[in-house]
Amino acid sequence: MTTVPGTADAVVVGGGTIGAWTAWFLQSSGIGNVVLVERDTLGHGASSRAAGMVRAQGGTEAAVRLGLFSRDFYAGQQDLLGIDSGFVAQGYFMPCFSDAEVEQAHERIAMQQRVGLDVRWASSDEMDEMNPAMAPGQTLGASYAPGDGYIDPPRNVLAYTAALFTAGVRVCERTTFTGLVVEGGHVTGVRTSSGDISTPRVVLTGGPTLAAVGEAAGVRIPAGAARHQVVVTEPHPDFGPERLPMVFDLPSGIYWRPCEGGVLWGMSNPEEPPGEAAEFDTAYFEVMRARMAALVPTTGKVGLRKSWAATIDFTPDHLPILGPALRAEGPIEGTVVAAAGGHGMMWGPGIAKAASDLAVAGATDVVDVTDLGLDRFDESGHSRLAPDPIALPFPASTR
Repeated sequence: MTTVPGTADAVVVGGGTIGAWTAWFLQSSGIGNVVLVERDTLGHGASSRAAGMVRAQGGTEAAVRLGLFSRDFYAGQQDLLGIDSGFVAQGYFMPCFSDAEVEQAHERIAMQQRVGLDVRWASSDEMDEMNPAMAPGQTLGASYAPGDGYIDPPRNVLAYTAALFTAGVRVCERTTFTGLVVEGGHVTGVRTSSGDISTPRVVLTGGPTLAAVGEAAGVRIPAGAARHQVVVTEPHPDFGPERLPMVFDLPSGIYWRPCEGGVLWGMSNPEEPPGEAAEFDTAYFEVMRARMAALVPTTGKVGLRKSWAATIDFTPDHLPILGPALRAEGPIEGTVVAAAGGHGMMWGPGIAKAASDLAVAGATDVVDVTDLGLDRFDESGHSRLAPDPIALPFPASTR
């Protein structure tokens, strides 16, 4: 049985990308003793099964800022930690297939450039020239960010595991969070399956299980879970990295990147009811495979090397959650709820740094969190904010 310490200066719930990097940022801030509790083992959930896409081409300023921070963090890990998550700046296209999409892309590019992202418009001819694996003449052009790329998810788990233990974070695996201890509106501890920990700071993460974490804490968190599927094709000369920049086909929700000489591509079914699922849906894959073959013809001529499904999280507005836990009587001082809404690899370090800042200082300069707290959701889980338009096709509701 895992033994937990009786006291801590901060406790982080969850050992995925967000929770682990949050614990590391907290320990690096110098506040003292940081404890991470994880019901399974580090990286057991979606973190080790993700596709590793890292882009700053978000549809809102918050998404761009979180993407930029995370991308820069991944790119600088080797110098910072002596180990990295395998980041490759592959370049990322977001193609347009209609005049309306072209107009939206130009507006989005202008916003992204104002925030500081190196992004530009690429004509249809230029996209064809830079994407020789893709069928020509398919698009009306695309937005393009050369610095966007991808990481190796298992290596990311290795990197944050090494970082946690090197920094001195106390990691308590196979330890289930069972509740908060609150006195006078301020958190004073956490309850776990291995005992209580007295602490003035708690960060709640959990990815697809965040709603359950909130329920244990007596807090309603409108974060859902959805099946996401990823495949990797057999190798082929058409799929050399120099021929295959990253692409996100937003209308279908398909994205792809190079992987082991083949193509890694992923998809989610927005018609599927939300909930945890790890079985591969062959019927939906075959529907999406036809679309993928129309875009990248060689994918229809080769077999698969790997296929898997994983449960990922989402929020109703596809935006992150960063703010205190809320009960009917008000916020619980000393707590932070942190969620990436299905973008754990993409926004993970940015979310983690912001959560750490909020826990230590009550403010952060990573992103404006004014509208990102739980108070933006009504009793039914509906958000007052417009959703981020650049997201996977998640279900419309967490229910």
